[in-house]
Amino acid sequence: MSQYNFKKIATVPTAKDFIDIVLSKTQRQTPTVIHRGYAITRIRQFYMRKVKYTQQSWHEKLSRILEDFPRVDDVHPFYSDLLNVLYDKDHYKLALGQLNTARNIIDKISKDYVKLLKYGDSLYRCKQLKRAAMGRMCTMMKKHAASLAYLEQVTAHVEIAVDRSEHADDLGVRVSERRQVVVYE
Repeated sequence: MSQYNFKKIATVPTAKDFIDIVLSKTQRQTPTVIHRGYAITRIRQFYMRKVKYTQQSWHEKLSRILEDFPRVDDVHPFYSDLLNVLYDKDHYKLALGQLNTARNIIDKISKDYVKLLKYGDSLYRCKQLKRAAMGRMCTMMKKHAASLAYLEQVTAHVEIAVDRSEHADDLGVRVSERRQVVVYE
C-alpha cells in the first residue's frame, strides 16, 4: 500500500490537441527543408529522422500519462473504492490498457516505416512514406479519443474528491481538538 498524490496527475489533452502538440513539436524540432538535388541517402535520413522523432514524442507523452495515473491495486482502499464507485475500475484499467496498446502500435508503425524508408528510391516516395507513417500514428490516437477524454474526467473528479477528503480530515482534526479541550475543562 503506497501513498499516492493524485494532484500530481497532469491534464490529459484531447485527441485533437494531442495530435497538434506532437506534430507541431516535430515541425519545430526537426529540420524542415530538403531539396531534390540532395543525395538519396541524405533524403532518406531526413525523413527517417522525422518519423523517429514523432514516434519518440508519442512514446514520451503516452508514457508520462500512463506513469502519472496510479494502479488501482496500489492506492489506498478508500481511493480504490472511490474510483470503483465513480468510475468503474474495469473501465479505468481498460482506458489505461488502450493507451498502452496505442503506444506499442505507434512504436511498431514507426519501426515498419523506417524500414520502408531505408529503401525509398526518390524524394517523392520518401515524403509519401513519412506522410503515411505520421498519418497512421495520428489515426491511432484519434481512435483513442474516448479513452483520453475518460481519463481527463477521472483526473478532474479524483482531484476534487481528494480535496474534499483532505478538507474533511482537517475538519475532523479541529473537531477532535475541540472535544479534547472540552473534556479536559
